Amino acid sequence: MSEIAKTNAPKQLVFDTDMVERAYDRWAPFYDLVFGSVFAKGRRAAIRAADKIGGRVLEVGVGTGISLPLYGSNCRLFGVDISAAMLRKAQDKVAELRLKNVEGLAVMDAEKLNFPERSFDVVVAQYVVTAVSDPEATLDEFARVLKPGGEIILLSRVSADSGLRQLIEHLLAPIARPLGWRTEFAWSRYAEWVKRPLNMELVERSPVPPFGHFSLIRFRKIKTAN
Repeated sequence: MSEIAKTNAPKQLVFDTDMVERAYDRWAPFYDLVFGSVFAKGRRAAIRAADKIGGRVLEVGVGTGISLPLYGSNCRLFGVDISAAMLRKAQDKVAELRLKNVEGLAVMDAEKLNFPERSFDVVVAQYVVTAVSDPEATLDEFARVLKPGGEIILLSRVSADSGLRQLIEHLLAPIARPLGWRTEFAWSRYAEWVKRPLNMELVERSPVPPFGHFSLIRFRKIKTAN
C-alpha cells in the first residue's frame, strides 16, 4: 500500500476490488438513468479539458460509455472498466452510435493497467479514484501510462480533512462502501501524491456540481530534458 498523508481522519474502511466490481455490475442496468443528468456538468468539463489536448485518450472507469459520444473527433479513445456488465452497455453504445474514434474497450483493474509506459496523451477518470482499493497506486498507474506533456483529468469527490463534515463522512462510510463509493478521500492525499517523484504537477482544481463536494482536478506530466 502506498504511503498516504497523515491527517486526523478516523481509520478508513478497506475497499475490496471484487466488492466494487459486484457493486457496479448491479448499477449497470440503470446507471445512465440515475447518474446521467446528475453528473452531466462535471462530465462535460472533463471532456472539454481532454479535447483541448486531443490525441490518444484512456478513459478509466468508462462504465456504460456515457461519455464516449461527447469527445471530439481529435480524440482516439480506449475505455477500461472493472465491471464487465458496464462494458457490455458501452459496447452496445459504440456499435449503435458508430463511434469510429473508439479504439477499444476492455475489462481492466485501474490499479494494474495493461498498457506500456507513455501510451496515452490524456488519462480521464471520472468518479474513479474514490472507488478503488488503493487510490495512490491507481494514480501512479495513470502517471505511468501518460506521455510527458500529457494530463491526468479527474472528476472526484473531495472529502474534508477535519471538522464536522469529516465526521459525517466517516459515519456514512459503512453505508456507501457496498455501493462502490468511498466517502473519505481528502485533498491532502492528492497534495501528498503529487509530491512523489513522478514528474507530475497540479494544473487545476475547480469545483463542479453537484453540491460543491466534487472537483475537476488536472495533473500534467512534466517534460524532462532527456
